[in-house]
Amino acid sequence: MDRPRSAAACRAIAYGLAGLVFLLDRLTKYLIQQQLLPGESNTVIPGFLSIVHSENPGAAFSLFAGAQTEWRSFFLVGLTAGAGILIAVLLWHPGGREGESRRMHLGLALILGGALGNVYDRIVTGTVTDFLDLYLGSFHWPAFNLADSAITVGSALLIVDLIRSRRRAPRT
Repeated sequence: MDRPRSAAACRAIAYGLAGLVFLLDRLTKYLIQQQLLPGESNTVIPGFLSIVHSENPGAAFSLFAGAQTEWRSFFLVGLTAGAGILIAVLLWHPGGREGESRRMHLGLALILGGALGNVYDRIVTGTVTDFLDLYLGSFHWPAFNLADSAITVGSALLIVDLIRSRRRAPRT
């Protein structure tokens, strides 16, 4: 039988995972920056996956990339920092409360780690390094990175947790 984890253990796991995502994101971006020139591309799976070196001045999937530079960076750093603080506060109170699950905390930790990885880039360089380029025929997904992947997976976990918790909720 599984024993419930203490709040301190849940915090350590969640913040540790967020830190690991941040470090892996930094490492992968560093390797891309060292191995490829900006704009350079290497095909991994023809017709499906390339590794590219892209510097994205916008948000996820190049949202706001064409916006004016004066407010874009300030807005994106502020928005990401605010979301990161909110998630860090939510993770401070893990487990034991009604309706919370490990899936929710895992999702929040992945989102926090990814947000930290991208906000670090934006503060230091003003852009985010993207390197995964997926495409199929004429369909081409915007380049993304490990932080974006963690945020996407974390968000999916939160949605699944929300759907499952609503199904389990007693009907009154």
